[in-house]
Amino acid sequence: MRTLRQLAGLATLLAPLPALAHGFGRLYNLPVPFWLYAWAASAALLLSFLLAAYFATAPAATREGGNRDLGGQPLGRWLHRARPLLAALSLGLLLLCIATGLAGNRDPYRNFSMTFFWVVFVLGGTYLSALVGNVYAALNPWRVLTGLLSRAWSGYAQGRLSYREAWGDWPALALYLVFIGLELFGHSKPPSLAQMLLAYSALNLFGVWLVGAGAWFRHCELFSVFLRLIALMAPLDYRPAETAAGRGRLRLRRPFSGLLRERPNSLSTVAFALAMLSTTAFDGLRATQWWVWLFWRDTTGWLTALVGRPPISALELLRPWYIRWELFWLLISPFLYLAAYLACLWLAKQLTRSPRPLRELALDFGYSLLPIALVYHATHYSTLLLTQGLKIVSLCSDPFGWGWNLFGSAQLLRAPILPAMGTVWHTQVGLILFGHVLSVCVAHRIALRIWPGRRLALLSQLPMLLLMVAFTVAGLWILAQPLTVELMR
Repeated sequence: MRTLRQLAGLATLLAPLPALAHGFGRLYNLPVPFWLYAWAASAALLLSFLLAAYFATAPAATREGGNRDLGGQPLGRWLHRARPLLAALSLGLLLLCIATGLAGNRDPYRNFSMTFFWVVFVLGGTYLSALVGNVYAALNPWRVLTGLLSRAWSGYAQGRLSYREAWGDWPALALYLVFIGLELFGHSKPPSLAQMLLAYSALNLFGVWLVGAGAWFRHCELFSVFLRLIALMAPLDYRPAETAAGRGRLRLRRPFSGLLRERPNSLSTVAFALAMLSTTAFDGLRATQWWVWLFWRDTTGWLTALVGRPPISALELLRPWYIRWELFWLLISPFLYLAAYLACLWLAKQLTRSPRPLRELALDFGYSLLPIALVYHATHYSTLLLTQGLKIVSLCSDPFGWGWNLFGSAQLLRAPILPAMGTVWHTQVGLILFGHVLSVCVAHRIALRIWPGRRLALLSQLPMLLLMVAFTVAGLWILAQPLTVELMR
């Protein structure tokens, strides 16, 4: 993400140590050749596949089994009492982001809105959802805002159109791709971020009026869908109340068991999960020298023949086309991943001669890819929590960047925490491998539920294993590539 990379770049300039992670603009020489990492990771995946084939058993068919209701426990009762206050705080933070973006310091690193939204909310909210559950469903500021409006406007949140099942999560996917596109190519600053939040707030108000609060926040609001999918891996399962007078449900479950007990309702949800993976991979790829040179060095000679001179000599002319070229690959990346995913499942169907329709198989295994999406996200962006995220403590005392010190913390945690680059690299390798191993194990347990007997289940997973190996090697390759400042944007 461009804004995140800008924040990381500033942290690098201010820090006395070299940059650490993907997107931080510095090169890191691997301690051993890349091919050794690739072979070792592939061998680990194969070993995990064999172990899963030997030890794994089919998960329980029921969705509620193994869950413990926490609604009546002290934690559940405390959260229920604290929810109105936390929801009000959530809405207040949204309003503060808008206010500081419009009226605060134009320097993005001295303005509360940029760090809070991009780092604390987008990044921290993702990892918090993976650790403790779908907190966002209870504290969604746009849901709080539309709820307040529905109290003053009878019938507002009931909707004017009946939401069709065929629409699925496609609206949320479209908004997600627009959001990523704006983030990568929109050159976000505090005023533009505030304008984006205002526009998105207006869209939420209109969407709830049009299709109703239930359908809008279930299928259309991008953060609701994104964080709900991430929360499937959490040990806490929170479900918001279906009605205004109802009460949410909180259950304790085994970590990652939501991937086995839940199932996508449509291919749109599978496409959204793949978009979470593909857009993160694309964001990493576009910062590499290989990607930039692919266009500007014109190895095929097509651009040179078209323009009449080498592309690098026609920088001003071709820069807009380069952005369009990148945007094109960003928008089609989820569908390229979806095509590869469906091809593997079609091959599994042929190998096992299964009568199960391809669409049903795609839904069966859709959530098995979420651990990969999460670890890709973590390897690319999590270090920003240490470099820029900690600065939210000082920014809380001076949110507008006007030299205030409201809580006495204006000088606290201003220096970034920068681990050794070798530590970051090996942590990234471990995370990517862990995510893929977990996905292999989840997919195999789902296969045991679908195919009769271990032999057919094992056979069905061979194409998926090849896909996981390809994702692993590609992810490590992107992380190992030299980064470039020649972004040509």
